[in-house]
Amino acid sequence: MVLHLHYSAMTDLQKPKKLPETADDFKALFPDVSGNTVNGLNETEIRSPSPFFWHPHDKHAFGELQTEVVDIQRRSPAIVEHYSSNAARGPKTIEKAQTIIEKSAEEWVMAIKEFTLCHEGDDVRITKMDPHYIYEGYRIDEPWVIIVGVTMDHAELDKVPASLEKPESPVEVARQYNRAARVCRELTNFILSQGYFAKPWAGPFASALSMVPAAIDAGMGTLGKHGSLIHGEFGSSFRLSAVTTDMPLIADQMRDIGSEDFCNNCQICVKACPPGAIFSEKQMVRGVNKWFVDFDKCIPTFGEALGCAICIARCPWSTPGRASKLSQKMLNRRKK
Repeated sequence: MVLHLHYSAMTDLQKPKKLPETADDFKALFPDVSGNTVNGLNETEIRSPSPFFWHPHDKHAFGELQTEVVDIQRRSPAIVEHYSSNAARGPKTIEKAQTIIEKSAEEWVMAIKEFTLCHEGDDVRITKMDPHYIYEGYRIDEPWVIIVGVTMDHAELDKVPASLEKPESPVEVARQYNRAARVCRELTNFILSQGYFAKPWAGPFASALSMVPAAIDAGMGTLGKHGSLIHGEFGSSFRLSAVTTDMPLIADQMRDIGSEDFCNNCQICVKACPPGAIFSEKQMVRGVNKWFVDFDKCIPTFGEALGCAICIARCPWSTPGRASKLSQKMLNRRKK
């Protein structure tokens, strides 16, 4: 009898663990701390963001959850094909040239923008580095941030929710993350070849740089109710990458595209979100009143859907060709 119990216990240990598949499976992997607390919900003091879900495991409490969310995507060969190819994400970084090419800041801005748009970028804007762009515990010394935007194939993005059998939406996300990575790596090498320091920053895994606030300050658009950036021309259907550099540059201006007025009244993403993670009203987050998404509600569904994207796919600003018209319409209303 003792031997039988021992054998049963051993076979139980040898059984493969059940892989998470449903939102409830992912909820079971949550640590004791709320993701909203880590993100600074209800904090009244301005501070830099804390390392979080897409950072290395030793930087936050959500390492096990992150692993399982990523691993479920790796069960899809179509998704793995994009994320496993180093070549798809662009060239390796070259050595900085010993000789500095002297040009005015205006000339370098023109050169940077022309190069980026000729190397797969759809938009490029520049802002001065702000300490609040840098995650706690990290350091960036370069004074300039070059933000790159790449559009997505909205028809593919809109095929949500995704599944292992039909992963079109996450495949499109992976495809465009790769394109954004290629752009910023090509741009980095261009700057290095001119004798200046540069470093590329590409998603989806976060490092030192928080790109969304830099993109807003650089004039790409405005934060939407769904917690993602709304671009003045591309809507919500695009991805970011960035380059930090000491090359002399000039900052672009922030711009108001009118989406703030629109989001105040629109409820489409709120109603479309399966777990109800999108707040209808702005929240106080690290000292700023802003749109906010409840991480604890969002990420289990995100895991189940292989990367949800319903909120940005359903966003009216994301419909191809609509963002510019909506922006002009909303701005014109203010003049009346």
